[in-house]
Amino acid sequence: MDEDATTSNSRAAETFDPDLIHAIFKLVWRRRAEKGGGGNKDINVEPAPETSRRNRSTTANASALKVSCELLRIFVTEAIQRSAFIAEAEDATVIEPTHLERVLPQLLLDF
Repeated sequence: MDEDATTSNSRAAETFDPDLIHAIFKLVWRRRAEKGGGGNKDINVEPAPETSRRNRSTTANASALKVSCELLRIFVTEAIQRSAFIAEAEDATVIEPTHLERVLPQLLLDF
C-alpha cells in the first residue's frame, strides 16, 4: 500500500504545475482579448442580459486545470518517446530537434 502512495506522489511530481498552466492560459486569453479575436466567431451564443461579451472574463476551474496538466504531460511524454524511437533508429544517443520535427505532424494528428 505504501508503494502505491509513493507511485502516486512521484507521478504528481512529474506533472506540470497547475498555477503555471493557469498563468499561460491567462496570458493567451489576455492577448486574444487585446487583439479583439475573443474566440470562434462562428459560434453564436446568447449572453445573459446582465452581462456583455466584453465584461465577461474567461476562467478555468481547478479540475479543468488538472486535466489540462495531465493532457500536456501525456503529450510531452509521447513526443519524447516517439523522438527517442527515431533517434534510436538512427543510432543517435541524443534526441535532436530534427527527431522531434519528424514526429510532430503525426503526433498533432493523434491528439
